[in-house]
Amino acid sequence: MTSDHQFPDGTAAGWLDVYALFAEQARLQPDALALEIAGPPNVGDAGVLSQHSYADVLGRVDALAGLLQVRGIARGDRVAVVSENRLEYLCTFLAAARIGAIVACQNWRLAPGEMQHCLDLVEPSLILQSGRFDDLLDGLETHGLPRISYDDGFDDLLANAPAPTPVAVQPEDGLLILYTSGTTGLPKAAVISQRAEVARMMVLRLDLGVTPQDGYLAWSPMFHMGGTEHCLSELMMGGFAIVTDGLDVAAMAAAIARHRLGWLLLVPATIDPLLAELKSQNTVVKHVGSVGCMADLVPLETIAEISRVLDAPFFNSFGATETGLPPASGHLLPVGGDLSDLSKRQSSYCAFRLVDPDGNDVPPGEAGEGAVRGPTLFSGYWAADEINREQFQNGWFRMGDLFTRDATGGIQFVGRAKYLIKSGGENIYPAEIERILLADARVEDAIVIRQPDPKWGEVPVALVARRDGSLTAEDLATQCRAELAGYKQPKQILFVEMSDFARSETGKIIREAMERLVEEKGDSVRAE
Repeated sequence: MTSDHQFPDGTAAGWLDVYALFAEQARLQPDALALEIAGPPNVGDAGVLSQHSYADVLGRVDALAGLLQVRGIARGDRVAVVSENRLEYLCTFLAAARIGAIVACQNWRLAPGEMQHCLDLVEPSLILQSGRFDDLLDGLETHGLPRISYDDGFDDLLANAPAPTPVAVQPEDGLLILYTSGTTGLPKAAVISQRAEVARMMVLRLDLGVTPQDGYLAWSPMFHMGGTEHCLSELMMGGFAIVTDGLDVAAMAAAIARHRLGWLLLVPATIDPLLAELKSQNTVVKHVGSVGCMADLVPLETIAEISRVLDAPFFNSFGATETGLPPASGHLLPVGGDLSDLSKRQSSYCAFRLVDPDGNDVPPGEAGEGAVRGPTLFSGYWAADEINREQFQNGWFRMGDLFTRDATGGIQFVGRAKYLIKSGGENIYPAEIERILLADARVEDAIVIRQPDPKWGEVPVALVARRDGSLTAEDLATQCRAELAGYKQPKQILFVEMSDFARSETGKIIREAMERLVEEKGDSVRAE
């Protein structure tokens, strides 16, 4: 081949955006189920509130795209959404995908000051909202932004909307803004591109084996990736999504009996309530391809029980809003299998290194910060140049999470890079201790925090919620002594109630909040 060989312009031919992939499925199977809005079994038609075919959803999406354009929304503009999970929310994602707009998904659980920050940060041109949040928005400074309600005359607006004008959407155009946890400051706005969303759909198919015959149960709020992008993945691949209004375990159990699910996302705090509902209703599970995520954060007995009840392997993963399901999305723990080794496996859809603070690879077995590159990666944080420079280095995204990797390639999560316990000059990673605590079937949940110490500087302290009241601090201390070096042993083991654990939207316990709990409660948390 000579250097002057001319190739055709393949830019358009080599790319399909999120909307185009969905529209292709609507062309191929217009009458197939795309979305089901579900409730508990005692409402609607045995829990089915409404069902919508691909053709129906496509019509709504196109009308909404035209409405947004009439209201002045152009490629790159941000549209803020404040709403519970519902049909219109998902249609907004696809309409934005068609015209190149970006949906900033607002977390209505935030304090007013935090939410004000999130709105101001992304400077939206329009707010779409549920009537449920009128009072919340009325209490914020929205700078005169126009607001459209999903409830008041919305169908009439769609019926009168013009056809949308074509837009040349590009792979790096943003589609979603999802806000990351603000445990160490105000929330950051992660921008997820159309390219990343298409790639994340491919990972769902590749690593979890989800097929177009499978559905996805979207209970997680749509301001979180668990409620948003996996629904989009289903609609791009030709599957379907069942949408519930949050963690409604009765509705979820009914949907599990009614539909074949490719993957049932459950974060740690949601597993026990769903298990109780499944047992109380004697639910007959139709099919669940896999269940859960983040096995490190779940007691082993709970992993085993939910896996048995659903007859589904447990998804032994580690991902993030910024990375999607990778980097560690390549391992399912078999039903009834050995749970003593929770090593994860790298997704084949990313590159992954463990590096020291200078960006050098750490030796095998040593803890290093995860650095990721690949097509699922987000595009950076909105209006945060300094943070982006810090976390994107030499073509890699630094996750802020520490891992070790063994000789077989197995990956172990050991903690946040910025949450090390420095005790007498030694580094202690909380996950090392938590893994031992969570392996005891009498433990319902546990977290290790740092506490100041006049001799050692800092020491690890364990906070444990019991499922068996006979469990004592000495029982757990004995197990820790058998498996940990002396300096890693928790200097106190304190018992708390499950309700005392402050959690993020993904169910992770917030260590900083638990530090404050110990300071505030003092003697009311106790060792026995």
